[in-house]
Amino acid sequence: MKQFSDFDLSKTGDGLLPVVVQDARTLRVLMLGYMNREAYEKTVAEGRVTFFSRSRGKLWTKGETSGHWLEVAAMEVDCDADTLLVRAIPHGPTCHRGTPSCFDADGAVATEGFIRRLQAVVQERHREMPEGHYTTRLFERGVDKIAQKVGEEAVETVIEAVAGRREGFVYEASDLVYHLLVLLESMGCSLADLESELARRHRE
Repeated sequence: MKQFSDFDLSKTGDGLLPVVVQDARTLRVLMLGYMNREAYEKTVAEGRVTFFSRSRGKLWTKGETSGHWLEVAAMEVDCDADTLLVRAIPHGPTCHRGTPSCFDADGAVATEGFIRRLQAVVQERHREMPEGHYTTRLFERGVDKIAQKVGEEAVETVIEAVAGRREGFVYEASDLVYHLLVLLESMGCSLADLESELARRHRE
């Protein structure tokens, strides 16, 4: 990882590093903040996002009062070395309004990236196997039964498409995607694996 001195902050005016925070699971942009050297080094050392507050003139670690930490998953520097992208796992709402992102218009929760949020829920269910949950029952039944369910949902999706029933198609396709996420998890795969394969094909 870069040293703070490696960043080009000549254009910022105040010597602070702009930091874009993105949800590592859903890829949704969560917030924009700024770091000085101390905030950057604290973030790197502790794995929790710390900013420098321009209004208060001091460091603040996101979640130090609310408990809604931003756990660092990855840090990437842009091509000009003057902006930092932090991919983080949010532990609770990021915005002070109680919404996942500071960019949720009028406090509304955006649906972009929800499939990845759903994937995270499926993965959590698989780890914890809580009683009484449909997803838990699917995992308990095993890959064969999950795959059978994916096949059933695929057939129902096709039927709605052929019949030209858009609402029914969206409903059944949503069931198909959910069950496919369960099957992916049961096979030790994820959406990232599908993206990698599709990207590989695109390059060929």
